[in-house]
Amino acid sequence: MTKILVTGATGFLGKYLVEQLLSAGYEVLALGRNEKTGQKLAEMGASFCKGDFTDKEGCSIYFNNVDYVIHAGALSTVWGSWNSFYNINVIGTRNICELCMEKNIKRMVYISSPSIYSGKVHRFDIRENEYDSRNELNHYIKSKIMSEEIVQKFQAEGLYTVVIRPRGLFGIGDTSLIPRILKANQKIGIPLFNKGKNYVDITCVENVAYAAMLCVQAENINGQVFNISNGEPMQFKEILELFMKSIEGKARYLKLPFNLVYGIASFLETIYRIFHINGEPALTRYTVCTLAFSQTLNISKAKKLLGYEPKITIAEGITNYGKWWKENNRS
Repeated sequence: MTKILVTGATGFLGKYLVEQLLSAGYEVLALGRNEKTGQKLAEMGASFCKGDFTDKEGCSIYFNNVDYVIHAGALSTVWGSWNSFYNINVIGTRNICELCMEKNIKRMVYISSPSIYSGKVHRFDIRENEYDSRNELNHYIKSKIMSEEIVQKFQAEGLYTVVIRPRGLFGIGDTSLIPRILKANQKIGIPLFNKGKNYVDITCVENVAYAAMLCVQAENINGQVFNISNGEPMQFKEILELFMKSIEGKARYLKLPFNLVYGIASFLETIYRIFHINGEPALTRYTVCTLAFSQTLNISKAKKLLGYEPKITIAEGITNYGKWWKENNRS
């Protein structure tokens, strides 16, 4: 039986990757740090491997007799110290690539991020090569660009690699996208720019897991990079209204000029950085840019070379999330 190792398996996307691969008949090794979640993955049929991929030697044993690796583990947030992002996302990715080379892994699929396309401008139909390698809007973006460069280096040295950049993941168990929106809605209102008419792409997490599996299966894709989304760009306000309707809530909007809010975000970032304040600023420049500007991805390459077609629509994903949220009394 084909054996696949998934890093970051106890994270939001990781759990869906494990479920997708198990349902397709693969043997799955789930590498992660959360033992409670790991136990649930084991109950699903995976082999849980407790470990931290920043510790190369400690994780080495898990790569024995593995056919494929999907590297989904990362520090994925809008704020944090550079050392943390560098250690986990950059050094950690280098460790995974080195282990894949040393253990003769057939293929390594790397989960990157389309945040590298972000900036203070509307962007539509973005293709995979259309980004600024010097983008340092936040530490996460910088670390992901550096990580991709490492993957490219190892690909040039003989490692079979595939990279995907999934946009705006959401779904049951989401701890980032929707919770942040709901929290803002409760406290001060959701910042709204351009009357919410900017277009955004979001992606059902199940579709991302499916796309990652296709990256394991597809032929002749060595060194390729793929954008992944639901392929349903929608206006920001329209998406918000759908989410609020699904949880029987009401959206509260905070309408402010972009330049003012961006300036406040820059000021807050500076204060947090100078005084080493714990936690995350109420606003960051990346968050403001994400809320204010359109960003849609071209996924034609994934459709052509992977045979990727989303399995769940945005409407279905939002309905499923709303049902789960109400049943679990989320707020």
